[in-house]
Amino acid sequence: MTKKLRYGLIGAGSNAEKKHLSNYLSLPNIELVSICDVNQEHANKIAKKYHVKNIYTSYSDMIDKENLDIVSICTPNSLHTPIAIYALLHGVHVHCEKPLALNAIEAQKIVDAKNKSGKQLMIGLNNRFTNEAVFLKRLIDAGYLGEIYKAKTGWIRRSGIPGRGTWFTNKEVAGGGVMIDLGVHFLDLALYLMGLPEPKYVTGATYQNFHQTATRNRNGYSGNPAGVFNVEDSAAGLLSLQSGAIVHFEFAWASNIENDQTYLEILGTNGGASIINGELKVFSELLDTTVDITPILNPNIKLKNEFEHFVNSIVFAEELSAPAEHGVYMMDIIDRFYVSASMGEPVFFKNKEKRVRIIN
Repeated sequence: MTKKLRYGLIGAGSNAEKKHLSNYLSLPNIELVSICDVNQEHANKIAKKYHVKNIYTSYSDMIDKENLDIVSICTPNSLHTPIAIYALLHGVHVHCEKPLALNAIEAQKIVDAKNKSGKQLMIGLNNRFTNEAVFLKRLIDAGYLGEIYKAKTGWIRRSGIPGRGTWFTNKEVAGGGVMIDLGVHFLDLALYLMGLPEPKYVTGATYQNFHQTATRNRNGYSGNPAGVFNVEDSAAGLLSLQSGAIVHFEFAWASNIENDQTYLEILGTNGGASIINGELKVFSELLDTTVDITPILNPNIKLKNEFEHFVNSIVFAEELSAPAEHGVYMMDIIDRFYVSASMGEPVFFKNKEKRVRIIN
């Protein structure tokens, strides 16, 4: 391919620079054309660093003027839907950070716009693209673990509030707290590895235990003591699936534990697997003996690159590993989880064809 794809960044925060810019600029067929951020000073700083001349504070102006092929959306959650729809309907492919939208209704509007536009949208679910996840997905799809009947997953931090009093802790802007922030990552990963099974009901609880403290912010995240904090800082629950399998989950921005931990455990009839703090292990039986297997995955060789994969989906019609439709599936579960937590009882899912979206 000789023609470079014209790329624009919307939302120039630290995640955008560390994840999106660094990775897209490593690809030979990407040309960084423009940067957009409502903070003009910050946009100028990032643009100067990457030698970008075209700077905007309005995403619509940038999309209208720059003839872009791709944009990354790295803004607060409440802006994902209007930006994604505008970009898609103006002929631009979209790489949108998670969560896709504030709720399932908004996520479906994005899917509808994508289908109308004929363009691609991929969700930035980076945990699907780790070597450990890609390898484990292949094992499961090949039947190595047998029938999956149970999973449990979580991301627990000791001091990890992403800025007390910032947009992360404002429900109107973020859509929720730790469940929509960290929960989207690892509950999504568990269900993705299981093949996105049809849910039956969800039940759970949310807690707000650290909203008064100024000492539990995540390193590198400054807070605003006078800001809004009206979301949960921890969440836990159970998702029952139509197959009879269950998924336990727990997430916390802050908790009184010894060490931070991310974990995923999947149990099947022929084997099990875990990814704990990024380390993959497989548990099975060989020659009538139980065995523990630790795959050696070369960290310098990406089994699947999130950014190259999205470009290939555009150029070569490669099937997306994290399409917009998966965002509707996940947000439907999270919507119902929040309803369950507020009601104190399980919330059931309708049949897939007749499912009615619920917003808390």
